[in-house]
Amino acid sequence: MNKAVKALIDCNTWYFVDLTPGKKAISNKWLDKKLHLNGTLERLKARLAIWGFTQQYGIDYQEIFSLVLKMATIRAIIALAAARA
Repeated sequence: MNKAVKALIDCNTWYFVDLTPGKKAISNKWLDKKLHLNGTLERLKARLAIWGFTQQYGIDYQEIFSLVLKMATIRAIIALAAARA
């Protein structure tokens, strides 16, 4: 997990800030395993999961944005663009 946090900080993806007075931190949990659908271990992968369901619109966030991109999606968009060109 320390390696994952260090990599995020080194890439300027994350930075630490002080919590605004009167605000509560959003709950989170470190996950360290990725499982197959049948429940067997696929690989070890450290990631931080934020419990977004504890947030309230207008208090904890103003908009929803979650950037999750897969290479298959990028290839599909490029293929569509090439087909229409």
